[in-house]
Amino acid sequence: MCTFSSVSGPAENALPDVFTYGDARARGLSDRALYEQRDAGRIEAIGRGLYQRTDAEPAADLDLIEIALRAPQATLCLTSALSRHELTDLIPSSIDIALPRGQRKPRTQAVVAWHLFQASTFTIGRHELDIDGHQIGIYTPERCIVDAFRLRRFEGPELGNTALRTWLRQPHTKPATLLAIAAHFPNAEKALLQALEVLL
Repeated sequence: MCTFSSVSGPAENALPDVFTYGDARARGLSDRALYEQRDAGRIEAIGRGLYQRTDAEPAADLDLIEIALRAPQATLCLTSALSRHELTDLIPSSIDIALPRGQRKPRTQAVVAWHLFQASTFTIGRHELDIDGHQIGIYTPERCIVDAFRLRRFEGPELGNTALRTWLRQPHTKPATLLAIAAHFPNAEKALLQALEVLL
């Protein structure tokens, strides 16, 4: 966390290691004070309206932090989430991020593949992942598999099939949990049931 000793008033409240222009303004840091801190080398701009303390530990993943700051409901999905869950060997060239349909896709420095998911099912299987004190959503392995089957026309059938096979080899997996999520997505449920019949 950060305090700027040369800035008086509310700006002395701790700022995160990575923060937005809006975060700084909300804590009482004026434009002039912000630019003074930048010019003095205490902070550096790392994106449009995004700053990092120069004495901070290197962030684990600045791309995810930027996405989380710009879109609080952003959720890792599909290949990016499956990769984190070690259910695919694919390394995505862009970060798969889901937002509720109707929400604006922010501009980011990070290369993002935005996916707009139906608002009524958006939170099913959604948890939060901590990235250096910042929270970003991530879908559970089960929800990711269902989404891969649901979107197989766009993502290709192998993504879901490979993830399902890998998931079934892991200890303590419960197909009933997977099917409970699939029940919310009729266009995935039938294909998933057929795949389970073959694999089990």
